[in-house]
Amino acid sequence: MTRSITPQDAQRRLATGEALLIDVREPAEFAAGHIPQAISLPLGALPQALAGLPAGRTLIFQCQSGARGERACAIAEEIGSDGAGLAANLAGGIAAWRAAGLPVIGESRARLSIFRQVQMIVGGAVALLVAAGFAGLTPAFAAAGLLGAMLAFAGATGWCGLALLLARLPWNRPSAMG
Repeated sequence: MTRSITPQDAQRRLATGEALLIDVREPAEFAAGHIPQAISLPLGALPQALAGLPAGRTLIFQCQSGARGERACAIAEEIGSDGAGLAANLAGGIAAWRAAGLPVIGESRARLSIFRQVQMIVGGAVALLVAAGFAGLTPAFAAAGLLGAMLAFAGATGWCGLALLLARLPWNRPSAMG
């Protein structure tokens, strides 16, 4: 079971040095705005990086709203890191941190996350392909199914080729965000 921590409790633990805050969002999301003490470690890279994290401190995982933070906690608990402290999820993610009036570094202008861009592109393509299928272009159904399978693969493995491609576009690069 994932342990949640409030933004206020997380801030107190970070100030005393008893916790380490790990932002599991993508680099472009981190660059767009992050909690001052946060270390950027995208969710997909977490399993390989857990062993290198400092031992004996609570690991607080944070994302946009809490879902990826929960997955990070599950990964940390599954893999287990020698000597690492308890894993906790920042309840509500950076959105709750901001709502609590706590400091955030980076621009305040919201940008579409790469995940939302992927969802819009794939969702739009599937809708168009299904419409084309009903209009008589039967192979379009197979193409829509292929896109669905690719999205399921991305969700299961954490690897998404479209997201990697989108990250290279100028509006998604950290250097273009500030």
